[in-house]
Amino acid sequence: MSYRKSASRGFTLVELLVVIAIIGVLVGLLLPAVQAAREAARRMSCSNNFKQIGLALHNYHSAFNKTPKHGTGTGIDRNQALNWWRDSDVTSQGELSALVGLTPYMEQQALWEQISSPLKARVDKSATNSPGGTNAGVIPWPTMGPTPEDQQYPPWMTDIGTLRCPSDPGKGAPASGRTNYAVCTGDSINIILQGGPVNDDLTPRDNWGAEYYRAADRGFFGIRTQGGFRDILDGLSNTIAMGEIATDLGDQDIRTAMRANNGASWDQIPPNTQVDGNPSRCKDAGTYIDPLRPRFWSATAGQIQGGQNTRGGMWAHFQFVATQCNTVLPPNSEVCGTGHPDSTGVAPPSSRHQGGAHVLMGDGAVKFVTDSVEAGNSRAVTVSGAANNPSRPGTASNYGLWGALGTRGAKEVMNVEEL
Repeated sequence: MSYRKSASRGFTLVELLVVIAIIGVLVGLLLPAVQAAREAARRMSCSNNFKQIGLALHNYHSAFNKTPKHGTGTGIDRNQALNWWRDSDVTSQGELSALVGLTPYMEQQALWEQISSPLKARVDKSATNSPGGTNAGVIPWPTMGPTPEDQQYPPWMTDIGTLRCPSDPGKGAPASGRTNYAVCTGDSINIILQGGPVNDDLTPRDNWGAEYYRAADRGFFGIRTQGGFRDILDGLSNTIAMGEIATDLGDQDIRTAMRANNGASWDQIPPNTQVDGNPSRCKDAGTYIDPLRPRFWSATAGQIQGGQNTRGGMWAHFQFVATQCNTVLPPNSEVCGTGHPDSTGVAPPSSRHQGGAHVLMGDGAVKFVTDSVEAGNSRAVTVSGAANNPSRPGTASNYGLWGALGTRGAKEVMNVEEL
């Protein structure tokens, strides 16, 4: 009787390598799809954050019949020189952003209670302010906190989840608590802060500065002024209330880092050759932006504003670099400032998403605006009250559909569906 041995046969080395190669090809084909799906999810989460902020804005308006003021808080520190832009431990110097007032309406009641009451806690766990401070007592922080630059005040260092886009990797020092969402101040950048409606000591301005500011105050949000939905004469669904912004990573990105004095002097009255006379001044200079890496500043562009003084670097501060955007240059264009982060400049929306950025319309709708949005003449002088300025108050925006969406009452005829 004969028996046949059962022969067992395994994979050969060649077959195994072929299988591994096929799996590698499949993974290579699948990985971009997975990454795209992840970014789509992050983009949807970012849009949902913006919708929550829009809901908070409407709830605030329902409570007070006003939108939150951008540039608010406790008054001038009498122990310092009477200038609102000086740091203080005892007042917030009227420097708080509109986002502070929205905190209790976006599920941040506990944070609001810390801000609206005297607070003993400090980031460094000390019981009092540092030696030489203006409030070195048992309770180191007053109601509404110190100025937003103070990194020992815990609320100003808090990253609020609703204010962060999951596609943005920026985190931690040297910034304070970050934000990816900024209020929209319209299509004019003339005299935004330094020459606004109040003097340096926060008293009402009664000279030419106030008149010029009123002429340039065309956006959903003003500076140290407070309005309501009834002031949005172009319609809430046709007016941008807020825009998305990318936060700085310390890489000299033209969208997130403002180069000092690129826009030249901030105290000029347009029309002129400064940034308010030519919003594309930083691009036209030729040497500010690296020609080999057009998304970054060149080494010859001047001193960079770093740390907190970058896009989204302080969620509680009202300065234009931190929490403002305007509809002058298209999304993801360069931030072109005039030497100080609390002065003026072009500050377009920006994002880590591909090809555009989200905006929040006044009615609460969130739209994704592409970088190629029709934006008119990016070298046209900004609207102001100057007698020799061709862009007089009440004129239609020079910046096309994009600029028209930033104005609250210029009566431009537009089609939002073109976005």
